[in-house]
Amino acid sequence: MNEELRRKARRRAFIRTNHPDRGGDTAVFIAGLAAFDEPDPPETPRLVRVTVVRRRPLLVRLLRVLARHRRPTRVH
Repeated sequence: MNEELRRKARRRAFIRTNHPDRGGDTAVFIAGLAAFDEPDPPETPRLVRVTVVRRRPLLVRLLRVLARHRRPTRVH
């Protein structure tokens, strides 16, 4: 587990120093992230990262819209 924490810390440090928004080279950044994301043993298949976003029920979505809606102020 300790090795995993060190690996995450190295990845975060790499991102901080090489991120394109911070003036880093885009190609170096992409190649570095690909190297960090490679699985350790070569025989391990690489899994695709999938993010599942559940759609909320209609009633919940409507209530959220109504909760965000604010009446305009009377004083301009």
